[in-house]
Amino acid sequence: MIHIYTQIKRGEEWIARYRGLSSIFACVLGFTDTGLIPGISAAGRTPEDRKYTACADAEFLYYGLRKKPKYPLPPLLAGASPVLISRAVVEALKIPIYLFNAGLPQPPAVPAIDLGGYPARCLSQGNAMDLATVQHLLKQGLLWGERLGTFIPKGYLILGECVVGGTTTALAILTALGIPALGLVNSSHPTCNHTQKWGVVQAGLEKRVWGVWGEGGEFSLPTPAVDPLELVAAIGDPMQVVVAGMAIAASRRCGVLLAGGTQMLAVYALMSAIAQAYGLFWQPEEVVVGTTRWVAEDPTGGTVELAQLIGNSNGSFDGVSPPLLATRLSFANSRYPQLQAYEQGFVKEGMGAGGACIAASLTRDWQQQHLLETIEALLEGDDQIYEC
Repeated sequence: MIHIYTQIKRGEEWIARYRGLSSIFACVLGFTDTGLIPGISAAGRTPEDRKYTACADAEFLYYGLRKKPKYPLPPLLAGASPVLISRAVVEALKIPIYLFNAGLPQPPAVPAIDLGGYPARCLSQGNAMDLATVQHLLKQGLLWGERLGTFIPKGYLILGECVVGGTTTALAILTALGIPALGLVNSSHPTCNHTQKWGVVQAGLEKRVWGVWGEGGEFSLPTPAVDPLELVAAIGDPMQVVVAGMAIAASRRCGVLLAGGTQMLAVYALMSAIAQAYGLFWQPEEVVVGTTRWVAEDPTGGTVELAQLIGNSNGSFDGVSPPLLATRLSFANSRYPQLQAYEQGFVKEGMGAGGACIAASLTRDWQQQHLLETIEALLEGDDQIYEC
């Protein structure tokens, strides 16, 4: 149920090292006004809906169906929120959950650790966050990564995220780090809106005079390279630097599963750049990126190629390519159209869904039917909240 797409030997060693061991699930919530651009994301039918997506997903991840939500799951163009997958697994396996508010427009209605961040402005402005805020969030990420690592020294930490519009900020960060990511990122749309994303990213980068555009659309930074925290401040989102810090610190003590697709590949590249720029020790062999089959094999993106490019491009840092893992979970035989929509390319990933399924396979060796039945059981509880 786990397929390894890149760095196969390292991926196999990571799986062997953590098979049968326990895990904890940390999810970092953030917001960027980039997500309010009409059509930029399908994680909420309207821009107004998308303002509350992270709060709604966090509430369902934490409480499931046990409590009437303050922020109901927003209607989607098609499909059901990926938090349904994550909640089903963490509930069944009793995985401890830690929620972090890296910068939301409103506080979530769940017990969450407030990191003192703020929502990011649209990256097209080239001034998404204040540098002091980004520096503070990195320190918080390093602090909490160290703490979470001590909670599970013989297991692994699952790091998920929820940032609507985050694949666009991911494209921006990857591009600014010198990785030619144009046309390779994913989206919650069935066909990735590459042209729209690229227009937003170009607008943000053109506000700065850091580097030059190549003929193939790649963005090359000058030497010496720009401080990666300055890149986040200009064109990133608050989740990215927090998860990068957490993963750096946690890798010193335990395994780390970056649970996501394009966004976590960008975080991996960012943490490599931060570690290099600031001389921070981390253990790359302890870190993998884990997502869903719908992301890894998205015909309108290039996730595998993107993973291979990290550490093997002419970028601004000497990175190490990450092992890219994905759960083989399929909804092709689901009796629910909300889940079948994943097979048509809608939603694909979010809230650490792929990582949660990988954990189920590692911890309990769950196969396809067990995973599917566990997830569908939540829909049986109250399928009205997942209407498209």
